Amino acid sequence: MSHSQSSALAHHFDSLEQQREASTLGMWLFLAQEVMFFGGLFMAYLLYRWRDPLAFAAGSHELDIALGVINTVILIASSLTMAMAVHSAQTDRRKPLIGFLVATGVLGLAFLVIKYFEYSAKWHHHLIPGPAFHFTGEVGGRAEAFFSLYFAMTGMHALHMIVGAGLLVWILKGAIAGKFSSSYYNPVENFGLYWHFVDIIWIFLFPLLYLIGRH
Repeated sequence: MSHSQSSALAHHFDSLEQQREASTLGMWLFLAQEVMFFGGLFMAYLLYRWRDPLAFAAGSHELDIALGVINTVILIASSLTMAMAVHSAQTDRRKPLIGFLVATGVLGLAFLVIKYFEYSAKWHHHLIPGPAFHFTGEVGGRAEAFFSLYFAMTGMHALHMIVGAGLLVWILKGAIAGKFSSSYYNPVENFGLYWHFVDIIWIFLFPLLYLIGRH
């Protein structure tokens, strides 16, 4: 085992392969509980929508579908760059690894910036749930349930994006320092699993919040 490999091996593992298998299993278990967490939010959304489909359809019409489509394309592109980053780490291509990680970060930041403008528009139109909430039309205040779930679901998704951005900075620093190679790329691979999971959550959020009920 080389010096770089031994420095990457934690003391409680016998080999890098054992360490990789344990950390990958840990990541999948973490993602499983994340599925249960978001599953609860999705179930709440479906139940409340079933109770008042007109209010939820009216609320959905207040969302900017163009920005939603752009953000969907951005996240799909970021999944591609993240997959290429993992492949670069696996094949000892340090510069492409750094480049693809930077591209992933830029795309993630673009998603958050667009989401900020979406949230700002809701603030200016008094669509933030609370005492100042105001919704015109026949459903009136009943639309507040939609926006409560909209902000809960997209807010938690955005929080996961922010956490991912922080982890990405850490991974990028390791890539710049030359810590990852074909023999040790597990941190990049596990982070890729997390990033893809966050992207998949948005793939479900987008049609559920922006598309269903629009005519």
